[in-house]
Amino acid sequence: MTLETALLHIFGSKELVIIFVAALPIFELRGSIPLALFTFGLDPYTAFFLSVIGNMIPVIPLLLFLEPVSNYLRQWRIWDIFFTWLFERTHRKHSAEFEKYGSIGLAIFVGIPLPATGAWTGCAAAFIFGFKFKNAFLAILAGVIIAGVVVTGLAYMGNKLFI
Repeated sequence: MTLETALLHIFGSKELVIIFVAALPIFELRGSIPLALFTFGLDPYTAFFLSVIGNMIPVIPLLLFLEPVSNYLRQWRIWDIFFTWLFERTHRKHSAEFEKYGSIGLAIFVGIPLPATGAWTGCAAAFIFGFKFKNAFLAILAGVIIAGVVVTGLAYMGNKLFI
């Protein structure tokens, strides 16, 4: 059984597989769009649309519950160490950009389709830098759309160049 067959068996449709992969923190759009185009043969518009939807699914729960969950988990030393490290590192590496550019900086950060950027990390950054829900959501949505356009364009053009 191939991976494609297994995923289709589990989720029942190509579209649900793409939405699921786009919602995962490691893959996001960088994984779902090439999967949609090259493995499942979807057109670029469908690949983009499904991937943006899937990538945005975890954003609302993350923005709403990241603070209470991290506060709860901090009662255990290992989680306190982890969250302290994560938040201090993020604050140290990105504070100048977010203080200077605000929501536009968050959108650009999410919109750059590189490892350690994307909707999941954007939610963490929004929490760390105290963005209000509406501003964070809109900035992350804008960034996801930017990243989706970039990844879809690169994947589509790359495919046309090499095949």
